[in-house]
Amino acid sequence: MELAGRFTIGETCFFRNQPQLNALRQIAIPKVLEAKSNTPLKRLRIWSAGCSTGEEPYTLSMIMLEEAHGRLKGWTVEILATDLNEHSLATAKTAAYGPYSTRHLAPHYSQKYFTPVGDLLQVQPAPRASIAFSRLNLSDDSRMTFMKSLDIIFCCNVLIYFDLASKRRVIQHFNNNLLPHGYLFLGHSESLYGVSDDFRLVHFPGATAYMKGDRAPAGKQDI
Repeated sequence: MELAGRFTIGETCFFRNQPQLNALRQIAIPKVLEAKSNTPLKRLRIWSAGCSTGEEPYTLSMIMLEEAHGRLKGWTVEILATDLNEHSLATAKTAAYGPYSTRHLAPHYSQKYFTPVGDLLQVQPAPRASIAFSRLNLSDDSRMTFMKSLDIIFCCNVLIYFDLASKRRVIQHFNNNLLPHGYLFLGHSESLYGVSDDFRLVHFPGATAYMKGDRAPAGKQDI
């Protein structure tokens, strides 16, 4: 899988899957905060696994900033953004994007969180502050064991590059690394069917996710 970084396609943009992001903000985050309401450490940890050129983790950071004076008031947010491709990570760290990446940006977000730099839009310091970028091969079992105490994992359109055995290993690591109330978001066309029974499918308006916890009798739960 080390060669995967040479041929995977980092097709992404800001706010790529709006129904999924709505589900994160309106349903998943409140449920996670409710589950952690009695914990002394007010910390939310999100992992963008296969972050490509950074649009996804920056999108997540902006959403969390929108909640900073509401649901997330008093909470610390940490976003771990990893990818195998060093070139993609270098692009992510520059945080400067052209029209294709920013085509779905609403004016509210572009004006509040970006600064025009020539023909590009530069992500401002506030969304960048909560993100830690690093190189990680999802097939590296030893490194994967260190991705601990996570509340939410985004791994969208990444597992399509893995064979079944590798998918199962990665999903097992996700299961081990998520806290009991944790959510796993996959790409629109991706599924854990035939891969893992350790998560239960949850249905949101226009989107789905997987929730760690006791398996529902029918393998899914509507919300």
